[in-house]
Amino acid sequence: MSFLERLGNWIWDPWLLGGFLLLGLWCSVRSGFFQLFGWRLWLGTTVGSLLRPKNRRKGRGLTQLQALSTALASTIGTGSIAGVATAIFYGGPGAVFWMWISAFLGMMTGCVEKLLSVRYRCRSQECGWEGGPMVYMTQGLGLRPLALVFSLFCVTASIGGGDLVQANSIAAVLEHAFGWDRLAVGVVTALLTGGVILGGIGRIGRVSERLVPAMAFLFLVGGCTVILYHAEALPQALSAIFTGAFTPKAAAGGGLGYGMAAAMRYGVARGVFTNEAGLGSSAMAHAAAEVDHPAEEGMWGIFEVFVSTGVVCTVTALAILTSGVYDVRNALAALQAGTVEDTMVGASLSVAAFSTVMGRWGGPFVAVCLLLFAFSSLLGWSYYGERGLSFLTGTRRWTGLYRLCFLGFIVVGSVSDVGAVWQVADICNGMMALPNLAALLLLSPEAFRLLKMWAQTGERGSTAVPRTSSL
Repeated sequence: MSFLERLGNWIWDPWLLGGFLLLGLWCSVRSGFFQLFGWRLWLGTTVGSLLRPKNRRKGRGLTQLQALSTALASTIGTGSIAGVATAIFYGGPGAVFWMWISAFLGMMTGCVEKLLSVRYRCRSQECGWEGGPMVYMTQGLGLRPLALVFSLFCVTASIGGGDLVQANSIAAVLEHAFGWDRLAVGVVTALLTGGVILGGIGRIGRVSERLVPAMAFLFLVGGCTVILYHAEALPQALSAIFTGAFTPKAAAGGGLGYGMAAAMRYGVARGVFTNEAGLGSSAMAHAAAEVDHPAEEGMWGIFEVFVSTGVVCTVTALAILTSGVYDVRNALAALQAGTVEDTMVGASLSVAAFSTVMGRWGGPFVAVCLLLFAFSSLLGWSYYGERGLSFLTGTRRWTGLYRLCFLGFIVVGSVSDVGAVWQVADICNGMMALPNLAALLLLSPEAFRLLKMWAQTGERGSTAVPRTSSL
């Protein structure tokens, strides 16, 4: 095991995984499990607002749908397809249960995070809004050094996990499915990405608003088709999920099988990686939303976790488990022999599941979905890295250079072996999460006060709370 892998494991297991769960539990208890008992309110505020076009706000910032789409652009990435399959491979079907638990608790973490990102924000030079963890760490806690640490690792993570890894995934899947040259794919991807991110957050929001719903709909229709086709296997799949989640010993004969610890570890980790609640990244996109009250954006934070993990990842998991392509003994034998790689595990299981219904078109379908998911992640993470750099340097002078470097690394990533980059990305994500989780815990009383005030008022659009970070 390499030094980077040992360091990443030490940061995440069990410290950060426990931190995400405990903070989510704290936020859930303090809010009276608002994500459960307040479901009418947060669904009405989110989905309901989309069904009422006359109530949509116009302003200098992003619309709430654009902010949500930009955030989902980074959260619904390759992990939603390949990552979930990898979690099942390493943690067994029980990992899906713990993924659900982390998502349920993470809904309130996401709510607090997005609420605070709007509560503490300021006008940007692009005449919109900007904010995020670095701002509420500075404005809310007065801890600028903590914000600088967060920003530093945010920039690093945007290049590693948000750029190199996603570009490599796009090139690999298109080479495998259609035989396309990796370098050519990298150049075209860089050009397409540049055409979007060079227009700033406004253009990223507009493109994401169209791309994210379309790609999510495409994948969900395909996944639900697979599940319905194998509907008779659904009870068995659900039984395997709940049984595997609490199996204290090996589930299969001999030394093979999954225990509760492995299911919890990979399930929670996958939940965290797919919804980013508590990581701090997507809060930067939500801070740019045109909204009247901070708690209103918190409702979109709940909805974001619900969609990214509760819906998209669940469809992936059930498609794999109901289709019968997952075999515990063969998976564990390959794992023990060390003849498997994470990306191939995820891609192979997902392709095999969809191919049971789509035949030879299963591979190209998954390839197209992975392409769209990875491309959308490039858009979201480019903005997060840009925000981290501008806060770190105190100026936007380096924005153009950062964007060019980001595009250059897309080409590099498409032709590189980025195995070690995954480990670096995990470490940087963890170092982003540590200060953010601490800030959320310290500022949570303020968030709960605003949430309670907003939920109790009869006028949801109340501007009782000023909308800038000058408080």
